[in-house]
Amino acid sequence: MFQETPIFSRLVDERGDVPAQVRGEAERIRRDLARVLPQAPASSWNTPRSTQGPTAPSTAL
Repeated sequence: MFQETPIFSRLVDERGDVPAQVRGEAERIRRDLARVLPQAPASSWNTPRSTQGPTAPSTAL
């Protein structure tokens, strides 16, 4: 999207393609975390946390 604008091209020339660098680092971190953390169900990432503090883990399967 921004790559077609002259100012973006100038910024890339001056500073490098920062968005691409950030995406690469984010992907590297995601891979590292996936390697060291157990896989959690995707729904647990979308569930809002309680504002009352931490709760004990559920023992139900």
